[in-house]
Amino acid sequence: MDVLRTPEERFAGLPGFPYEPRYADVPDGLRMAYVEAGPADGEPVVLLHGEPTWSFLYRHVMRELAAAGLRAIAVDLVGFGRSDKPADLAAHTYARHVEWTRALLFDALGLSGVTVVGQDWGGLIGLRVAAEHPDRVARIVAANTGLPTGDIPLPEVWHQFKATVLKAPVLDVPRLVQSGCRTRLAEDVRAAYDAPFPGEAYKTGPRAMPGLVPITPDDPAAPANRAAWQVLTTLDRPFLVAFSDGDPITGGMAPILLKSISGTSGLRHPVIEGAGHFLQEDAGPELGRHIAAFVTST
Repeated sequence: MDVLRTPEERFAGLPGFPYEPRYADVPDGLRMAYVEAGPADGEPVVLLHGEPTWSFLYRHVMRELAAAGLRAIAVDLVGFGRSDKPADLAAHTYARHVEWTRALLFDALGLSGVTVVGQDWGGLIGLRVAAEHPDRVARIVAANTGLPTGDIPLPEVWHQFKATVLKAPVLDVPRLVQSGCRTRLAEDVRAAYDAPFPGEAYKTGPRAMPGLVPITPDDPAAPANRAAWQVLTTLDRPFLVAFSDGDPITGGMAPILLKSISGTSGLRHPVIEGAGHFLQEDAGPELGRHIAAFVTST
């Protein structure tokens, strides 16, 4: 596998993100990166980002979790952030991303009693990991995400996004992040989202991910996602649905999760107002407080 690794100097001076990177080896000879905040013996909360962001997205959330005495672990998915970046589009598959993430969390870090937090692709991966390894999971938080099986059509805005990402000669990652936010990103924040990608060759991950979402019932990932749904609907783990009020991509998933998953019963599920798809940017401290309260009260 031909792999690229972003030079460390690209990450100098990140605003509000002082965490030292840590690394672990995962299958296929790849290295994944992650950062931590909070006490090492605190209850672990794993934060999984989506497309086309990286762990920097969770900087505001991490501060709230650490302040609550929790161990916040923000992961860079393969192809993103400081993690290794396979150069071949075909190297990215849904199954591989699930396995890479599982190997980091459970083989390399040896985590158990985990609260899994997923947004965007972080949910598509995190929900699979949680469903396939429920013995390691204490709680789940779904934030602007879902678990598509190809049986329900995705909104037209998603298909437009997919076409843009695949066809753009130059993929403007900061612009994509900005388009999913209600607030205006500062220039140093935009630069932080561009940092992992010194050139177009490094952007295979962001270009590949939209094409991995199951959009037809016979998609290769559809059976595994259906199996995950069967587990999640009856799993006796607290499940928080924390969506924003302004996400045209995944907003329709919130009522489906609330209706289908038994772990949502008896909980107060926040709707975060004035936030877009990337609610961690628009309302990160608020989201962090909701997650902290959920973990410490269940």
